[in-house]
Order: sequence, then C-alpha cells, then structure tokens
Amino acid sequence: MKISIITTSFNSGATIKDTIESVLLQTHTDFEHIIIDGGSTDNTIQIVRQAENRYLGRLKYISERDNGIYDAMNKGLRMATGDIIGILNSDDFFCDSDVLKTIADNIRDVDAVYGDLVFVNYADSSKIVRIWRGSQFKRGGFFRGWHPAHPTFYVKKECYDKFGKFDTTYDVSADFELMLRFLEKEGISNRYIPKTFVKMRMGGESTRSIHNIIKGNQNILRAFNNNGFKVSRFYVVRRLFPKAVNMLKYKLRHKSI
Repeated sequence: MKISIITTSFNSGATIKDTIESVLLQTHTDFEHIIIDGGSTDNTIQIVRQAENRYLGRLKYISERDNGIYDAMNKGLRMATGDIIGILNSDDFFCDSDVLKTIADNIRDVDAVYGDLVFVNYADSSKIVRIWRGSQFKRGGFFRGWHPAHPTFYVKKECYDKFGKFDTTYDVSADFELMLRFLEKEGISNRYIPKTFVKMRMGGESTRSIHNIIKGNQNILRAFNNNGFKVSRFYVVRRLFPKAVNMLKYKLRHKSI
C-alpha cells in the first residue's frame, strides 16, 4: 500500500534534515514524501533539494506562502496519491526504520491506525521529555480526555475524500477537530498499535506558548460544539490533568535514576 507522508515547513533548516533522513531510512519503500514549505527564507529548501535525488522520484515539494499550518496540510492532502496519508512535521522524525511497514501491515482491514509518541528536547533529541502512550479507541473516549497523538495518526485517503480535510477556521487544534470528526462523529474503523512511531520536538504550534495552549483548548471546546457534541465545562481540566501527571511521573522517575 502506498503511503503519502505530508511535511509542512517554514524556516526549518535546523530540523528538517532529521525528518528527511527518517523517511529515507524506511524499509517500506512504497511511499511519497510531500513537503509543503511556506516560503522559507533560510536554507530549508536547499536541504530538500540536496536530498531530492535520493528519493528516486518519490519526493514532491512546493515553496510558497500559505495561510497557516492547516492550509499547508490541506495543500499536501490535495497533492497526495497514496492509499494512506499521515502528517510528519518538520520538527519531527520517525523513531525507527520500520514505522511505515508497521502502518502498512496493520491498516489493511481498518480505516486508520495510530501509535505512541515521544516528546523530546528541541535542542537535544536524545533527551526524552514525555511519552504519550496510546490505547484503543472506545466510543466516547474524546469526552473523557482521550485522543490519539496526531503525528501518529495514519488514515486511508478515502476518509479524507469522504469526510473532509482540516478546518482552517481553527488556527490551533484543527488536528483535534479532524480526529474528533473522523472517530467520534463518523465512526471510522481504527486500530491502536503499541509502538512508538514518532519523536516530536517540544515547541510545536499548540505547545509553543501559554497563549496557544489557552487558544487550543478554546478551539477544542468549539470543535465539540461544531460537531454537535456537548461536553462538561470541566472537560479541559479532565483533558490536561492526565498529561500533567504523566509528565511529572516521567521526570521524577528519571530524576531518581
């Protein structure tokens, strides 16, 4: 099965090489890598061009202004020709060389798969900040603060064709809204794979500042409402508390080692 990997970038010269190398190392070679650059003014596109020959025709890229990260993702979705589509941002990289093979092997009889995510220090990716362990989706999970880690969320293209792309009215958390729509509202079939797919550098769009964290949670509440769901006013606390506890446990465990 052909997998389309969409990478959005803007002035990502410090990190996009790791992203590219992790794609090129994959043992599952039936893929295309689509890089949507927002008109970088650093050496991002130079790095992409330097790697182009190694892709053997499996790379597509554009560099032009966009209207934000979700607009860029939608551009990638329109360019995608794979059976399966996933997002790998330019700060992130696959954990090992078998990630795409694992996805291809497990998605044949379902619409989507997802796995585990590791948050790492931006400057030193060998330093783990937090681990996001997933679990199998159960209807109503989103209302209890559960959702997949979006960088591990791989979906068949036909779902995007049928249920829509990222809603660009959300400048933060459109990825949450899309997963809520696909899983809770539309009920696509899915499978959790207990394997770490991606290492994600801390400092992404939704975690870069307190302002964005607040805005992200406001957008999440709006996502429920726009999809016809009602949630408790305490939902945000319920959603963030387990993540805070998980991070604290990890720090305490590693402090004692």
